[in-house]
Amino acid sequence: MQLFSKLYQKALDWAQSKYAVYWLSVVSFLESSVLPYPPPDVILAPMSLKQPNKAYRYALVCTITSVLGGLAGYFLGEILLAFLLEYNLIKAAMVDTAKVWFDRYDIWFVGLAAFSPLPYKLATITAGTMNMALLPFILISLLARGARYYLVAFLVREFGNQADVWLQKHIDRLGYILIVIVVLGIWYVN
Repeated sequence: MQLFSKLYQKALDWAQSKYAVYWLSVVSFLESSVLPYPPPDVILAPMSLKQPNKAYRYALVCTITSVLGGLAGYFLGEILLAFLLEYNLIKAAMVDTAKVWFDRYDIWFVGLAAFSPLPYKLATITAGTMNMALLPFILISLLARGARYYLVAFLVREFGNQADVWLQKHIDRLGYILIVIVVLGIWYVN
């Protein structure tokens, strides 16, 4: 069964659509604020593979719209905290404790989430709830998100054709191995 090969080919086909940049923008924005998945890399990589001369432009679009989505998550966090406190769904003492930790590590937490596979939206919403200073939030988000997406664009430009050949050969096995790992992880945690 070649489920993952078909999905991979579909992603490559979508990357050539005249609407691909718009989808990249929408997914980047939503993934940074509310959407659980897919990460924009899933769209950025095939777009960069199919049009390597535009890879860095796509990375720029991804970075800007992702940070704008992060700002939406930040402001959503401010609203969410007010709501939770108003209806006594959380205690102010809990917020104070979380704020002490967040004040100490805020820029590192946001930067790590912005660059790594950790959910960036959790960092954006938390930054808003903890009233992180807006300018450092924007700057670390631009730096870390930019580094992530430009790294993807660079790697695809440099090694994309080799990776494409390798993925076309092994993607189904990788996909099924990933499913087994996730199922075992869930089983282990429970």
